[in-house]
Amino acid sequence: MLSNEILVQEIRKIAIQIIDEERLLKKLNTKKAIVKMGADPTRPDIHLGHTVVLRMMRKMQDCGHEIVFIIGDYTAAIGDPSGKSKTRPALTIEETRASGQTYFEQVIKILDPAKTRIVYNSEWLEKLSFREVISLMSKYTLAQLLEREDFQKRFQNEQSIGMHEMLYPLVQGYDSVAIHADIELGGTDQTFNLLVGRELQKAYGQEPQTVITFPLLVGLDGKQKMSKSLDNYIGIDEAPEIMYEKAMKIPDTVLEEYFRLTTDIPKEAYIHWLHEDIVEAHRRYAAEIVRLYHGEAVIADCRARYESVAKGQNPKDMPCFLCPTLEIPLVTLLHRHGLIASNSEGRRLIQQHGLSLNGCKMTDTAKIITENDFVQGEMIVKLGKNRYYRFVIATQTHP
Repeated sequence: MLSNEILVQEIRKIAIQIIDEERLLKKLNTKKAIVKMGADPTRPDIHLGHTVVLRMMRKMQDCGHEIVFIIGDYTAAIGDPSGKSKTRPALTIEETRASGQTYFEQVIKILDPAKTRIVYNSEWLEKLSFREVISLMSKYTLAQLLEREDFQKRFQNEQSIGMHEMLYPLVQGYDSVAIHADIELGGTDQTFNLLVGRELQKAYGQEPQTVITFPLLVGLDGKQKMSKSLDNYIGIDEAPEIMYEKAMKIPDTVLEEYFRLTTDIPKEAYIHWLHEDIVEAHRRYAAEIVRLYHGEAVIADCRARYESVAKGQNPKDMPCFLCPTLEIPLVTLLHRHGLIASNSEGRRLIQQHGLSLNGCKMTDTAKIITENDFVQGEMIVKLGKNRYYRFVIATQTHP
């Protein structure tokens, strides 16, 4: 178990900012600190970018502190305006609850489920009367809210800002009041919201939380922050072979940050690999990520699959599907098997050169499957960078 002193040193190594740092160690040493992290379940997949904060929470948990992971089913119904140039569509409570369940199943891959309190903020927010909401709004001014960079830009560009969006940072901040948070962790894109929590705690007569912000992990494009919407992410719930292949494609220029922020491998080890053999550094990182989220046993198979694909070979363990009939549009076939969400998505993939048939990039969005598309009785479809599928004609026997 780490001591609180060593824990603070670990935090300093990674954190971008510690607000009220002088009280941090005192809080950790004098009580079982309540450590808060919140997430809106608008996109239920947790990726490596989220683990930068989650892994630090696990270290704090191992030091005996109470971890409260707040799933913002009510705040997601508003929509976080952070970095957005327009109002986000609201989600229903049912939608946020469904996503929240998948969040829970994923965060316990990192946090100790027996020591983690996972709550929905509807537990206290839906109980607020309108009078209490007005009281909450009175704790903050419009001028303070317009200090948010995204609100400033939209206001200056004469873009609409919904009144409900103004409530978002207040409602998220009120979560800290509701659970009496001592410490709150988040990415740098959440700094404003976390500071609102401090101010509201003061207004409600509580000691303000210490705020710790962490860097945003760059995505697989090497440019923008990791995000599912940008398709530049590695999800912790993805299949191990997909994780391994994605990890091998991390740009060399950011691999050091991946080692530093998402693993516990000592710096002297990964610096050596990076300087001596960058390919081996990628292999080591890919193996470590797979080990963390899927276990040691599958690493060898993941590496063998990746190396065979890298040599231009098809993986041996492709899912197999039946082609019910010939003279069927390719996108219709894929849609029927649930491999794409819609025919239009399939056509878009083809237009973006993201769909291959038997190793050849498809360009014809109206492609009709014929007998000539089956080589030795099978047809290989590749979607995106790493999704392979084998099709056989329905009338023939297949393994």
